[in-house]
Amino acid sequence: MDAAPAAPVAAPPPAALAAKHAAALAALRALESVVVAYSGGIDSVLVARLALDALGPTRMLAVTGDSASLPPHERAEAARIARELGLPHEFVATGEVADPDYAANPSNRCYFCKTELYDKLHALAAARGFRWIVNGTNRDDLGDYRPGLQAAEENRVRSPLVDAGFTKEDVRALAQRLGVSAWAKPASACLSSRVPYGTSITPELLARIAAAEDVLRRLGFRRFRVRHHDAIARIELGTDELARVLEPALRREIVDSVRAAGYTFVTLDLLGYRTGSLNEALPVADRPPRA
Repeated sequence: MDAAPAAPVAAPPPAALAAKHAAALAALRALESVVVAYSGGIDSVLVARLALDALGPTRMLAVTGDSASLPPHERAEAARIARELGLPHEFVATGEVADPDYAANPSNRCYFCKTELYDKLHALAAARGFRWIVNGTNRDDLGDYRPGLQAAEENRVRSPLVDAGFTKEDVRALAQRLGVSAWAKPASACLSSRVPYGTSITPELLARIAAAEDVLRRLGFRRFRVRHHDAIARIELGTDELARVLEPALRREIVDSVRAAGYTFVTLDLLGYRTGSLNEALPVADRPPRA
C-alpha cells in the first residue's frame, strides 16, 4: 500500500549484521522446533526464512491468522511470499471479531486479537509437536505502547529478533542481503485500524472498508487508507498523489465506486496519508501507537 523504498536501506556494518544473523539462527536452533506467527510483514517473513534455514522444513511452520480483519490483498501476499521462499505455510481461522472485548474496539484492541491468535497457534503447535511459538517483534517495537506485546509475554511467545538485537533497519538489511523480495514491503495494519475507537467492529464493516480500499488499489494509488466514519469514507492519500484526484473522470470513478462499497459520502483528507490519524481525536495521553 505504501510505496517501497527506491534504494537499498542504510545497512549496518556487515560484521555487525552478520553477528546478529548468526545469533538469530542460534536462538532458533536452541528452540528445536517452532510455529512462526507469520503475518506476511517483513519482520515475520524474515523470522520464517531464518527458521527455515536454522531448522529445516519439518521443524518449522509459518502460520497466518485468517479473519475478517485481515485485508484480502495481505492474505494473498502472505501466501505468495511463503511460496516464493519455500516456507511450509498454513492459515488458521481466528475469531477475534466475535470476541466482545475486541469488537467493542477499545484502544487495546490488539491485545485481544493477539491473545486469540496465540491461543490458536498453541493449540496447533501442541497437536503437531512443535515446541515454541515465535513472532517477528524487533527491538524498535519495544519502546511503543503495544498491547500485542503483553499478549505475547503472557503466552510465552519467543522473539528471536529481539534476542539477537535486531532493529527494523537490520531486518530490512538482512532480508535484502538474503534476497528476500519483500525486504522493502511497507508496514501494514489490520482493517480494524481504520475504525475510530469505540465504534463496534463487525465483519460487514471490515468488508466495506476492504472494498473501498480495493477501489484505490485498482486505480493505481500506492499510499492510502480509507478511514471509516459511519456513512463517510475519509480517504487519505500520499501527498504526492493528491493531485491525481483532481482529474474529473478519476474523481467520479472513485466517488461512484466507494459509494458502491457502501458509503454515502466520500471525502478527501487534505493532510494526506499518515499512520494513526484516528488517534488524533484522542487526548495525547491516551493515544496508542500509530497504525
